[in-house]
Order: sequence, then C-alpha cells, then structure tokens
Amino acid sequence: MRVNIVNKRALVKKIIEQLTSDLSVYHKAARAAHAEATHEQSKAENKYDTRGLEASYLARGQSRQAAEILQAIQEFEKLALREFKKGDAIELGAFVELNGRNEQSFYFIGPRAGGTEVLHEKKEVLVITPQSPLGQQLAGKKQGDRLQIEIGGLRNDYTVVLVS
Repeated sequence: MRVNIVNKRALVKKIIEQLTSDLSVYHKAARAAHAEATHEQSKAENKYDTRGLEASYLARGQSRQAAEILQAIQEFEKLALREFKKGDAIELGAFVELNGRNEQSFYFIGPRAGGTEVLHEKKEVLVITPQSPLGQQLAGKKQGDRLQIEIGGLRNDYTVVLVS
C-alpha cells in the first residue's frame, strides 16, 4: 500500500480532529475544576482541608494541557507535507510502516502530540515525535532498513517496510 500526499493530508486532518476533540474534553474538565475550586463549599474548613487548593491545581494543569493541545493543532495545521521517495530517510512528516515478528505497526512522525492514535485507512496509526525514544531510533532509517527496537524492556527486530 502506498500512502500519497493526499492520503497524508487526510491522516493529518484526522489527527487534528482527534486533537480538537481532546481539546474540548480538557476545556470542559478545566471549567468544572475551576468551578469546584471557586465554589463556596470548597472553602477550607480548617488548615488540613485542601479540596479547593487541589481543585485549583487540577484546573491549572488541565488548562496547561489544553494549551499544549492547541499548540499541537496549530503545528499540524501548518505542517508541510511531502511525498517521501524510495531511499529517503525518515524525518518529520513521514508515514512509516514497520514489520516485526507477527506484527505490523504504522506511525506518523509529527511535530507534537506523540501518543495520539487515529484510525486511517483501516490501520491504527500512532503519532510519534522525532524527540521520542522511538522517533530517535527511526530517524535517518530508510525503506528496507532493519533495526532493533526496545519496547517495554523487550527487544524486537523490525524492518522498515514503507517511508512515505
């Protein structure tokens, strides 16, 4: 299967849709935590009562996560996509297919939002960043290259089947 630039645009669109959905969830959670933190029943009854403080920390963390997701969306929206030719090395914007022992894995090398998964053309595609451990191991590899990847303490052999 060959993934061309049109299909990568569709893939990036799905990633943005997933991130937008995640952003909505974080906004709702942050608003709920903020309401909890500022509610009159969250006022401390004694020096050991930290409900309001904990809720404010939670609201702040969720707001920070929402800002991260918003920044990821913006970076994906302006990501320049190109078609990788046979012999091109894996880098930002590449769609990568790896084959291992009884296992096929699909990755998109994105600018942010590592760990985001989307279903694209009946395949689970995982977004990884060049800075991630797997992204670092894949950087510079080409179609046909073999590599050993350690995941969860287990080392497995993989072949780069496609870089597109």
